[in-house]
Amino acid sequence: MGSWWSKENSSPGKDLRVFIQNSLWPFEDCWIQIEHAVNTICDVLQNPQEFPLVQEVAKGGSYGRGTVLRGKSDGTLVVLLSGFKQSGDEKISQREIILDKIWKRVEDLKHSMALEYNLQTQRSQGRLILQLSTKWQSIIFEVLPAFNTLGFSTKPSPQIYRELKKFSHSTAAYPGEFLVCFTKLQQKFFNNCPRNLKDLILLVKYWYQKCVKEMDKSSQLPQYALELLTVYAWEQGCGQDQFDIAEGIRTVLGLIKQYEHLCVYWTVYYNFEDVTVRKILHSQLWAQRPVILDPTNPKNNVSQDKNECWAQLNLKAHEWLSSLCLDDKSPGPSWNILPTTLYATPGHRLDKFIHKFLQPSQNFLDQTSKAIDIICKFLREKCFQRSEDQKIKIQDIIRGGSTAKGTALKSGSDADLIVLPESLKSFPSQKHNRFRIIKEIHKELEACQQEKKFKVKFEISKQKAPGVLSFSLKSIEFDAELEERVKFDVLFAFNVLGQWDSVSPPSPSVYAELIQLYESSDYVEGEFSSCFTGLQRDFIISRPTKLKSLICLVKHWYKQCERKLKGKGSLPPKYALELLTVYAWEKGSEAPDFHTAEGFQAVLELVTKYRQLCVFWLVNYNFEDVTVGKFLLAQIQKTRPVILDPAEPTGDVGGGDRWCWHLLAQEAKAWLLSSLCFKDGRRCPVNSWDVPGLALT
Repeated sequence: MGSWWSKENSSPGKDLRVFIQNSLWPFEDCWIQIEHAVNTICDVLQNPQEFPLVQEVAKGGSYGRGTVLRGKSDGTLVVLLSGFKQSGDEKISQREIILDKIWKRVEDLKHSMALEYNLQTQRSQGRLILQLSTKWQSIIFEVLPAFNTLGFSTKPSPQIYRELKKFSHSTAAYPGEFLVCFTKLQQKFFNNCPRNLKDLILLVKYWYQKCVKEMDKSSQLPQYALELLTVYAWEQGCGQDQFDIAEGIRTVLGLIKQYEHLCVYWTVYYNFEDVTVRKILHSQLWAQRPVILDPTNPKNNVSQDKNECWAQLNLKAHEWLSSLCLDDKSPGPSWNILPTTLYATPGHRLDKFIHKFLQPSQNFLDQTSKAIDIICKFLREKCFQRSEDQKIKIQDIIRGGSTAKGTALKSGSDADLIVLPESLKSFPSQKHNRFRIIKEIHKELEACQQEKKFKVKFEISKQKAPGVLSFSLKSIEFDAELEERVKFDVLFAFNVLGQWDSVSPPSPSVYAELIQLYESSDYVEGEFSSCFTGLQRDFIISRPTKLKSLICLVKHWYKQCERKLKGKGSLPPKYALELLTVYAWEKGSEAPDFHTAEGFQAVLELVTKYRQLCVFWLVNYNFEDVTVGKFLLAQIQKTRPVILDPAEPTGDVGGGDRWCWHLLAQEAKAWLLSSLCFKDGRRCPVNSWDVPGLALT
């Protein structure tokens, strides 16, 4: 497989970086010579005395994008002109005249240039090739005259893309003619990439060159496609200037293995807001996978008609990744990203999207259950053996979180363990004693980790969340399905429900006591919600499987919004969206089987109507008790949105004005307008459930 791959297996980051610097970077002196030659040529072409129509020379290809490999590489010099003809024979004639003039001027220039590099030219019908060579580096440039579509703007207006669509369908346009007009934007796009990302791109290109030696050139994939795929992998999975190169290359090869699902695009220079551009994008995103759109030009799918090459690269990616596996285990960690986006997934494919990309495998769930059993056994049997709290007895441990509710995602799943000690006999005792107990458990976990008593690895979070012990757990013997650690939150709570049988609702006195505490001055909202974890879990887990799948989809959408809106404001809690999804289903469907796109649309429509939302359930509490009834009336008269926790009435996860629902609503409106999720297989809009925003359920 090559020495660099073997080194990567033994010492990932360090050896790969050394390999890239020593073997893939162009030699500095060669690079300086070629840059000097290119700048000299560009200066001549931009001389208004000799070339009055030339406004600018844009540098493209690997050279312009800063992804040149040592040895042989490519580049383009796009001569941007004013007054370039737009039609027929005149345009062809003008193009040939300009190329002839450039060719003759470069030929004259050859004789006056320094001898430390060699400049060769090749002129043929419609083409001018320049080859710049030094002792260890050679770059072949194609010179391309083009109309200066962008002018001097740094970001194109939608009008430019409307004109692009118009002219690209005209008989006067030759294939790919307008691609070069966006060379400046391509250069700008890659200028924003950190040095380490460009190193990863070099490594991917080097791997590709090793793979395609035996392929027919006409079937080969443009290297630009793999450069963009690498940028996508980094943006979605890392986004940091400093990262593990080995994880990056594994991630890119992992995406290549999923090429039949690839749908990659950006909205940096164009987006879905303009109607014409939206139609172009929708047309592209409906195309057969793989789709990798040029971030500067929505009409340019750089991976189009290259399935044969993708299939061969898929085999190579399997082969190279398998060479890293030791004892049939995983080749090593990679970034957790999807090969496609929810936004570009048509409604009739949402169920497959959920199953393939969102829901964890049964093996993962089984292994997670084993991990939970391990920590529960520790808490019950070993935690307080040598501490001052040896007399503490655990009444029960309640499992909560997404893993318990059946709404876990492949990434970011959580497991809440609510420990109910006998010593906590009231809400106040929970408030005053839980910190001491958590501190003791923290100490015990660290001691057991040092003594290697478990076949698991604990990583205790350093975040100081009040009243919560957060840690992740990974079994030393677990397989690749548990590559992502299971995240736990351990909380201690007063066993307020006692021997609740889950058949009948809790006693109203439980809620009356909670409400009295809520109305006292030292109550923090949600402080005792952990006492009702079992009710929260059962409220969701009893629902049909397809509804829980819809909840997974909504949670994934929420996570995307959370990432995009980071730093702009506090979004409502994820639990609010889970409850809103249940409410939408109850009022709009109630069928165990339904059209996922319709349900997803109904939930997002409710998000846009957040100022009308007043949602609550009477499954565990109701208006019959005087204290509870009076409190409920006050709760539902609060500022909208109101979404009451069905497990306990003091928890308003809607939050009124506390959360930035308007940010989530803006995202929901954009999705409802443009996302393919709400189109069926015939590209027609899907129906939505008719769900009221104000309701008692």
